[in-house]
Amino acid sequence: QVQLVESGGGLVQPGGSLRLSCAASGIIASNYAMEWYRQAPGKQREWVTIITTDGSTNYAASVKGRFTISRDNAKNTVYLQMNSLKPEDTAVYYCMARLGPHDYWGQGTQVTVSS
Repeated sequence: QVQLVESGGGLVQPGGSLRLSCAASGIIASNYAMEWYRQAPGKQREWVTIITTDGSTNYAASVKGRFTISRDNAKNTVYLQMNSLKPEDTAVYYCMARLGPHDYWGQGTQVTVSS
C-alpha cells in the first residue's frame, strides 16, 4: 500500500520559514517524479514545484527564489523548504508521486502565514 505523509505545516509570520516533509512508503520515491501542490480556501489546487528522478527542479513563478524542493533517497522523503513566506502562501500543501500514468497523493498539511 502506497502512502505519502506530509508534515511540517503550521502557523508562521510573514517573512518566516517552514520546511515541509513528505515521507513515502510502499514505493521507492527516487523512481518517481515528486511534486508539491497547494490549495487555498475557495481556490483551485495549483502546482508549486517538481523534482524529477534525475534531480532536476522547476518552480511556479509565484514561489521561485523562495521555495526549494529536495529529496533524501535514503530516507525516501522529499522536502519543501519555504522561505520569505507571504500571506498568499496560506494553503493546504500536498505532495504527489508520479510515475507514468500512476500518481499518488498525500493527505496534505496546512500552512498558515499570518501576523
